[in-house]
Formats: sequence, C-alpha cells, structure tokens
Amino acid sequence: MNRLVLSVSRGISRVTESPLGLYQSAVIRIGFAGTWLLFLLREFPHREQLYGPDGPWSWAMAHRLTSDNGAFTALMWTDGRAWFEVFYVLAVVVSALLLLGWRTRTASVLFMVGVLSLQNRSVFVGDGGDNVLHLMSIYLVFTRCGRVWSLDARREERAAAARARGERVADRTGPLLWAVLGLALAGVTVVGRLNSALLVPVLLWTVWLAQGLWWAVGRRARSQEPRILLDVIANIVHNGALFVIMAEACLIYATAGWYKIQGSRWQDGTAVYYPLHLEYFSPWPALADLLSANGTLVMLVTYGTVVVQVAFPFTLFNRRVKNVLLAAMMTEHAVIAVVLGLPFFSLAMIAADSVFLPTSFLRRLGGWAARARGRLPRRGGRHLPPPRSPEGHESAHVGFGA
Repeated sequence: MNRLVLSVSRGISRVTESPLGLYQSAVIRIGFAGTWLLFLLREFPHREQLYGPDGPWSWAMAHRLTSDNGAFTALMWTDGRAWFEVFYVLAVVVSALLLLGWRTRTASVLFMVGVLSLQNRSVFVGDGGDNVLHLMSIYLVFTRCGRVWSLDARREERAAAARARGERVADRTGPLLWAVLGLALAGVTVVGRLNSALLVPVLLWTVWLAQGLWWAVGRRARSQEPRILLDVIANIVHNGALFVIMAEACLIYATAGWYKIQGSRWQDGTAVYYPLHLEYFSPWPALADLLSANGTLVMLVTYGTVVVQVAFPFTLFNRRVKNVLLAAMMTEHAVIAVVLGLPFFSLAMIAADSVFLPTSFLRRLGGWAARARGRLPRRGGRHLPPPRSPEGHESAHVGFGA
C-alpha cells in the first residue's frame, strides 16, 4: 500500500512540478506551423479559388453551411475581397511567428483562428492531413510549446541574465499586444461576429483573461505562492494536452489499421498497387511503375503498413520497438510525400508522430543545430554562441510567451 501511495505521489509531483515533453512540444509547434505556412505559400496564387468570396464554393454557400453546423470562421464576417486578402496574409505571418516561437501563447491562438477560419470556409478542400492540422491547432493552444527552440526562450534567457545582474526587466510588447487583441475580441463579440459554437469564443476569452491574470500576478503579487499556483495549473494543462496529442496519434493509426484489415485489397496484399497507378496520385509515373513492378515488394509494403499501424499503440511501453516502428512510419510518410504527391499530408503526420520521439535524440539534434549555427560568421567576424540547455531552468516565462 505504501508503494502505491508513493508511486501516486511521484506521479502527481511529476505532472504538476514541470511541463513534460518540452522538446517534443517544440517539434510539434515547428512541424505544424511550418506545414501550414508552406501550404499557404504554395497556394497563394490559387487562394481566391480555394477560399475567396468568388470561388467555386461561394461565400453564400459557406455562410449557409456554417450557420447550420456552427463552425467558426472569421472569413464569414464579411464577403469583401479586401478582408479576405488581409486575413490570408495575416495567417501567413502568424504561422511564421509561431514557427519561430515569438509570443508563442498569443501566436498559437491566432494560428488556431487562421487554421479554423480557412478550413471551415471551404470544407471540401484538403485531405486527412488537414483534419490532423485542424485538431492539433486547437491542442497547441494548451501547450507550453515555446519553452525551448523559440524566440521566447531566448528572450527569457536574456531577461534572466539581466535580472541576475540586478537590472530591471520590463515587458512592454506583451501588455500592448494583450490590450490590442482584447479590444479586437471585445469588438467582434459586441457586434455579434462570434456567433459560432461556444468552443472557440469561450476558448478565446479564457486565454485572454488567463494571460491578463498571469501578467497581473507576476507584476503585483507580493509573494511567490500565486505565481507558483498558476505555474502548476499551466503545467497540468500542458501535460494533459500532450497526453491528448499522443492519444490522438494512436487513435489515428489504430483506426486506420483496423479499417484496412477489413478491406479485401489489403487482405490479398495488393492495396498499395492501385494508388500508384492513379493519375491524380502519380507525380512521378516512372517511379510508381518501378515500385509496383515487383509483386513481392507490393505485398510486403501492403502487409507491413497494416502491421505497423495496428501494432504501434501497443508498443509504447517498449521503447526500442516503439522507436523502430516510429522510424518506419516516418519513412513511410516521406515516401508517400514523394511517390504519391501528398507532401502536406505527410508533413502533418510526421509532425504528429514527433510527439513520440526520444528526448535524448531531440537534444542531440538541437546540439547539432546549435553547433552548426555557431559556425556561421556574424558581422565583425564574431560567431553565434550556442544556446544553453533548458534543463534545470525553473523560471516561468514572463508575460505573453510560452
């Protein structure tokens, strides 16, 4: 009984004392923000046909659908072309800011607004990768995904160094950004633009109020207890969101694998052959012909895909087997990106898979990147110093960062 109580106590302490999976959440942030940014840039010449007010899926039809299902999209606030163009450019900018980790909490909320607005504007545009991105954009809001590998982390490190020297650190950008966005949120609420389902409006107001409370406690509290309490709540929310992301990824693979088992083409080992010969999914016909010419290879890939997808959720308790299957799935998605011409679907799935990457591997990867950056010359012949490891860094981020 004492062992059980001790184990539960350790588990509670682990969940509340610090955010888990800092490197994994950073990779997820970078992966999904980069995927959405590349998609928006690639489709920039076709943006009006995909999401514009005069596209095949007209503004009137989209308005009728969103009125029925309550889906949130800021593109339904007006049918003006100017608003659409401004919003699309802002979505590109916000994706880049989230990728870099600038004011990550605010950027993640705006990123969610951009993803939901564009995808709900034209629900018939996209594939399975867009569904994953749709869900992950919501989950990212709850994570502390800017604690490492971000501009927020660098700003906090510099602020901590300044405080150690006895200097006073003031954050003016955060409160100004909070006030401007609060006025905008109040404006669209008063005029009745947030008339979708309650999830998005409640989430927007909750995050805005929580950020204001975080700043007020950090600035006005006379003791550390209120700040510690808020930090514990933030850690619990982050860890819960990370668990949901893991469960979501497992659910995707489990359902995909079990549905494949029921298909006759997957049972006889020929399912992979057919998409390789569909014109829509054959950007490289010669490569597709080469891969499908060997019947044994097609059978092995077909059965291997099913086995990996069904087995993966059950391998999470065995680190070595999990890492092998994880590498196999990422390789498979990379092949799908090239052979079937589905780069954004593959990038989205690889980003989701990244939540299971080992921390030791990600830290080594970050070390290699830091050393490579350190070799780049700066103006005046100086070199960029490698960043310090965030391990052991206990201070929470100030203001409106991660």
